[in-house]
Amino acid sequence: MRSPNMETFKQQKVEDFYDIGEELGSGQFAIVKKCREKSTGLEYAAKFIKKRQSPASRRGVCREEIEREVSILRQVLHPNVITLHDVFENRTDVVLILELVSGGELFDFLAQKESLSEEEATSFIKQILEGVNYLHAKKIAHFDLKPENIMLLDKNIPIPHIKLIDFGLAHEIEDGVEFKNIFGTPEFVAPEIVNYEPLGLEADMWSIGVITYILLSGASPFLGDTKQETLANITAVSYDFDEEFFSQTSELAKDFIRKLLVKETRKRLTIQEALRHPWIMPVDSQQALMRRESVVNLENFKKQYVRRRWKLSFSIVSLCNHLTRSLMKKMHPRRNEDLFIKTGHRSHWPGKTTRQDWLKTLGPCLSPAPEHSATLSTLQERWACRIQKDLQGIQEILGAMAISYGGDSNIPKALNSP
Repeated sequence: MRSPNMETFKQQKVEDFYDIGEELGSGQFAIVKKCREKSTGLEYAAKFIKKRQSPASRRGVCREEIEREVSILRQVLHPNVITLHDVFENRTDVVLILELVSGGELFDFLAQKESLSEEEATSFIKQILEGVNYLHAKKIAHFDLKPENIMLLDKNIPIPHIKLIDFGLAHEIEDGVEFKNIFGTPEFVAPEIVNYEPLGLEADMWSIGVITYILLSGASPFLGDTKQETLANITAVSYDFDEEFFSQTSELAKDFIRKLLVKETRKRLTIQEALRHPWIMPVDSQQALMRRESVVNLENFKKQYVRRRWKLSFSIVSLCNHLTRSLMKKMHPRRNEDLFIKTGHRSHWPGKTTRQDWLKTLGPCLSPAPEHSATLSTLQERWACRIQKDLQGIQEILGAMAISYGGDSNIPKALNSP
């Protein structure tokens, strides 16, 4: 693979060098598409980052932030970190050509499994730690470690290879230079981020503690009903090991989590200490046996996975409705109900409704007024595609769970039970 040390962004059309294919995912200001290099036939992922067009604008990513992400990606080359291959720039976008990571998210993979021992779980956590160890050795903090950014290179092997992705928030930590920011996903951010205190590599270790807690139990240690409640739980370090979720979890695993979810950064495990922890590296046969005989609470993990995916899809529907109604108001102030997405959600499920029938009713039904179809078609297609992908994932997991309610395969309890 070509070294990622390119000197400048190429001011050429990316389409002249790559065939651009299907969309793989999208964020607030970025779209990732599969692409094929014309000269070699090799497949990559093209990340189109929308540039901010003026300092006053809030749309797009400012040039400085894009340059920082590229600078960091050019420095890294490790089996557990995504690799940068090329960079292009045009008037509206910077396009990163990245290693294609096609195995999906780690949590998607785990939700499909029938069983999982802690020994197997540590094989994944260790890979995360090794990737972070490489970054921290270079004084690079990721600052956005969460399940969605832990991907598999290929899921069709017993222990898939993990790749850390999305370095949009990553920073180089400089000695003697104070860095503060409020960013990241609330569920996974460290107390020092919430409190707007100086930040360092320690913030990543907190996030690893949260990820490990969720992986072993399905429960999220600090997640509240609102963002404010979640952040309050984080600053208070308010969590426990509920017996309902952790009855089969080893004390070694709990100790590993406890030593990561520490408010004082200087007392939190460093990456080197985490790699040496006996849950990751047992020092005797008794510790190894304890890890081998303890199991992950996959039943609850799968339930929480379905709830997480459903909430994400529902929030996407709500956002799409908000965006399209805003557009409609601008075009026709008196007609703002012409376009909307219907989820088909009902507060009561008939006794004979199967989970497959229920999921079909969730399939997004876009109902545009004919005269506005062209104006909003791109928006419709993008959100509909994203919603459908999440619903497909939910359906696959429900199938794997094989949960039956009263002889039928309804899913309300799977979504509503704790």
